[in-house]
Amino acid sequence: MNVEEIIKSSKPIAPRARIGLLIHLIHTNIQETLLEAIKPYDISLAQFNVLRILQGYRDTAYMETLNERMIHKSSNTTRVVDKLIAKGLVERKVCSQNRRKIEVRITPDGTALLTLLSEAIQKAEELLTHSLSLDELAQLTQLLNKFKTKTT
Repeated sequence: MNVEEIIKSSKPIAPRARIGLLIHLIHTNIQETLLEAIKPYDISLAQFNVLRILQGYRDTAYMETLNERMIHKSSNTTRVVDKLIAKGLVERKVCSQNRRKIEVRITPDGTALLTLLSEAIQKAEELLTHSLSLDELAQLTQLLNKFKTKTT
C-alpha cells in the first residue's frame, strides 16, 4: 500500500508519520468491512461488542463491566444497551443485592443473532487477512503488540 499515492502527496512521508497514516487507513478499511458484514442485521459494532461481552457471562454482567470491556471506549454503553433492549436482544434489571448496580443479560434472541453476526464477522476477518499466512499473522500481532497506545 503506497500511502503517498492514496493521500495524493507528491512529497515523501517520514517513516513515523507513514506508519500512523497506514494504520489509520487500515483501521478505516477494517471498520468499513466489518460494518458491511453486519449491515443486514441492523446492528452497530458497539452493539455487537456488547452482545459478545454478554455471551461470555453465564448469567449476567454489570453495566460497569460492559463499560470496562468495551472496545469502543467512546460509546455510551447505556444508550447501546437501551437500543439492544428495544430490539429484544438484552434485558436489564437492578441488582437485588446492590441497588446501585445494573445487571444486563443477553436474551435467547440475542444469542441467536450473535451466532449469525459472529459468522458474518468471521467471514469479513478472513477476507481482510486472506493474503497473510498464519506465521505472518503471528508476526503482525507481535509487532502491533509493541505499538505504543494510550491504554498501555
